[in-house]
Amino acid sequence: MIKEVMEKTDITNSDFNIPSDVLDEIQKNIQEIIESFDIPDDNKTDVINKINFMYTQTKVMSETDPLTRLYNRRHFENNFSREFARARRYNSELSLAVVDIDYFKKINDTYGHSCGDYILREIAYIMHESLRGTDLIFRYGGEEFVILLTETGYENAGVPLERIRFAIESHEFIFRGQNLHITVSIGVSSNTSFETPQQMFDDADKALYEAKNCGRNRIKKAVQ
Repeated sequence: MIKEVMEKTDITNSDFNIPSDVLDEIQKNIQEIIESFDIPDDNKTDVINKINFMYTQTKVMSETDPLTRLYNRRHFENNFSREFARARRYNSELSLAVVDIDYFKKINDTYGHSCGDYILREIAYIMHESLRGTDLIFRYGGEEFVILLTETGYENAGVPLERIRFAIESHEFIFRGQNLHITVSIGVSSNTSFETPQQMFDDADKALYEAKNCGRNRIKKAVQ
């Protein structure tokens, strides 16, 4: 029965909209119900294992952007709230960067959305390869990405972000034989003295707009 449901159900990341904590509660309740059934233990174990497998796949889908395979906006909001609270509680360092692809609308208008999708995937890969395993990358929406640099303060945040900026500027983007020059603008905030995570995000977003207004293809840090 479970195999038939998996085969007949066509669920994609784009139409999946169940929060992760709700999925955890569903999985816990289902497992408790199965364990209460009057059936052999081997059968219970088999069914529970299959359900746990389906749950794991479903949870990944709920947290992942289908195009870039990066974490999605919902997962960012959950993680950012936790990391922000942790940084304030333990007086540790945290930096937040907002990354925006320069002239992305023009790229889509000129070369089509397939080209835009290609660039998003390439940039996602470049960022993933340029950061530490402890740093978190998210596709926030459209051509915007967010990076959480844990245990990284104002003075050190520019090092990995400049590595990303330069790697993207230097990368050879080729779409259907056309060589494209792609750059990004980045705004970063390291100010965890704000009362809420949203204030810190807005601080980084303001720095991003300053980078755009100053000519793009650069990093701007929010004033501390």
